[in-house]
Amino acid sequence: MRSPIAVGRGLLSRSPLDGFILAILGAVLLAAVLPARGAAADVLEWVVIVAIALLFFLYGTRLHPREALEGLKHWRLHLTILAFTFVAFPLIGLAMRPIVEPIVGADLYAGLLFLCLVPSTVQSSIAFTSIAHGNVPGAIVSTSASNIIGVFLTPLLVVALMTTQNDVHIDGTSVLKIVGQILVPFVLGQLARPWVGGFFTGHARATRFADRGSIVLVVYAAFSEGVRDGIWSVVDAGQVVAVAIISLILIVVMLLLTRWVPRRLGFDRGDVIAIQFCGTKKSLATGLPMATVLFAGSTVGLIVLPLMIFHQIQLILCSWLATRYGRDVHSQETEVR
Repeated sequence: MRSPIAVGRGLLSRSPLDGFILAILGAVLLAAVLPARGAAADVLEWVVIVAIALLFFLYGTRLHPREALEGLKHWRLHLTILAFTFVAFPLIGLAMRPIVEPIVGADLYAGLLFLCLVPSTVQSSIAFTSIAHGNVPGAIVSTSASNIIGVFLTPLLVVALMTTQNDVHIDGTSVLKIVGQILVPFVLGQLARPWVGGFFTGHARATRFADRGSIVLVVYAAFSEGVRDGIWSVVDAGQVVAVAIISLILIVVMLLLTRWVPRRLGFDRGDVIAIQFCGTKKSLATGLPMATVLFAGSTVGLIVLPLMIFHQIQLILCSWLATRYGRDVHSQETEVR
């Protein structure tokens, strides 16, 4: 059985930092040229629902209960990661409004604020923590808990912080839709894990394709709706570049905070790494379906654009950082020998 570090290296070495970005860009371009309309849009909506349910079912099959029990013991670690994800990020998102909104406009600022409210990523956070020789069980539990809690907490944060700015549609039905698309399939995956976990582990390439394909489908659907609503008539290249720069600054600030604060709180190196990679990441897989439900009928394409840009930047920066941390550990081990 391969070690978590080997698994993490495999995930990272095969992570589609180029192919995935190209697929997402392709989905955006296809939506711009050939958006889903009429009956095709209705069919696509149901296909996306099924794809997202499959995505989180697969997530459920990957989390071993033994790993969860081992990771649950470290409650300070999980509270710290959740605090960065659902407290620090939203506060920074609110604080940057006076500077950012005049530059990018109200809708793109709303997208930047929304990305600050979504849960952490799962797979890449675990992979990067493993590459950097961090606390992998803690990362597994924290990112899973972030997504489960985010099913309920993200809509509440959107209500509290965004309903006065945007056409947000949140009621009992909206929450039930999110629960049905994300939480229920995850729980079913956990329950089915004893029977199907080995199969999906043995077909990692196919499950990886399902992961990425689901996200690309959601991107196409979101931008198809945006094109139908005319979003490209209200956003220009300068605004997109500004969002990229702001996203870069945001992720760098969070990377610095998630390293400095845990050290001051007395966490060891492995925990600091887990906090840094789990507390700075934002999930495209969870955020996109949430946005399509919470912002139905509004310019959802503009809302999700900052999250898409942020996601790619965080992958690139965290990939470099994790590799550097892992190299440092390898160098130390070599010196000891």
